[in-house]
Amino acid sequence: MSKGLDTAFIHYGIRKEDMDIIKNLTEEQGLDFEWLQENILKEFHNLKINNEDIDSKKIEKIIEKALNKI
Repeated sequence: MSKGLDTAFIHYGIRKEDMDIIKNLTEEQGLDFEWLQENILKEFHNLKINNEDIDSKKIEKIIEKALNKI
């Protein structure tokens, strides 16, 4: 196991191993991993960092905002 900071966890709140699984799933489904990472995962992580209540409405807004960037 390598020591040091896991940059995937720092930026997205997701361990690198789990991020690799997400990447594989997005590729299998024909989704753009970079888009998902920057527009959905990062936004969700920012809500968690700010200790905001995360309900289905906030998640919908994140997804709608991301879809508008396509």
